[in-house]
Amino acid sequence: MKAMKTTGLTTIAVLAAVAIAHPARTANPTDVQRLLETNACSGCDLTGADLSQAHLLGADLRNANLQGASLISANLEGADLTGANLRNANLTNAFVSNASLDWASLKDANLRNANISNANTTGTVLTGIDITGALVSGSGINIGGD
Repeated sequence: MKAMKTTGLTTIAVLAAVAIAHPARTANPTDVQRLLETNACSGCDLTGADLSQAHLLGADLRNANLQGASLISANLEGADLTGANLRNANLTNAFVSNASLDWASLKDANLRNANISNANTTGTVLTGIDITGALVSGSGINIGGD
């Protein structure tokens, strides 16, 4: 009887460890490939994707999930990111000028030294963003004040 209790507890401990150590969700490789080949991936799952230095000029990323994605030094000039989820994304040194970020979530995104000039930001969630050193003119993103 004692052996059964020990085995049962061991099984529970192992299952708990597996559940805790379960890796975070990652981007769908097919979606990443589609974006890089066609420059269009509306509604795609690009969660945590490494798109650093990607050339995505005019890309169609409407309603895409880019949560936690690395877009360091990516060129998103003129991209359509309407409704996209960019929570916790890293856009350090990214070029996002003339892009549509309408209704997108940039909550807690890193936009350090990014160029976000003339981007559309109607309804965009900007809570917790870091725009240190960023160029934001004409974008509707303010550094404070009126």
